[in-house]
Amino acid sequence: MSRIGKKVIAVPAGVAVKFENGVVTVKGPKGELTRKVVGKIDVRSEGAEVHVVALDEKKETNALHGLYRALVADMVKGVSEGFTKGLEIKGVGWKGQMQGNKLVLNVGYSHPIEFVQPEGIKIECPNPTEISVSGIDKVLVGQVAADLRAIRVPEPYHGYGIRYKGEHVEHKEGKTSGKGKK
Repeated sequence: MSRIGKKVIAVPAGVAVKFENGVVTVKGPKGELTRKVVGKIDVRSEGAEVHVVALDEKKETNALHGLYRALVADMVKGVSEGFTKGLEIKGVGWKGQMQGNKLVLNVGYSHPIEFVQPEGIKIECPNPTEISVSGIDKVLVGQVAADLRAIRVPEPYHGYGIRYKGEHVEHKEGKTSGKGKK
């Protein structure tokens, strides 16, 4: 049995979980999410709790049991609270700003990079060196943040680039002059 799969998911007030025809639907104050469930997994909603149950003891089902429990828990949290991922821009003169539904980044290239805000995601720039990505789908929020970071990955010598908030970039030592070496 999966240890994670056995945990009960607490459902806050205002959130409804429904499982029909292999599709779990979660509705809440921030929106609605659906996900197809494959394998021998059942999702049972009992009052303010949701149980994800494995219908057999096979290894594949055991792995899916924990996976779907985590996915359903993220769906419940997403429609009730939402998810946010923060990014920082490090570099001299580097900045980002919103223009309508586009994020325009000046990050050391000869031209500004325009990143169109995907549907279901809200991108904000509280100041020129910070980016905030938020939404109800945890996977989509993480993917958009990773796509933004990939525009200019932090380099190890000076630390310039776009990084997650709180991310530590390991700095390398630069070249030495070579004096005194034989």
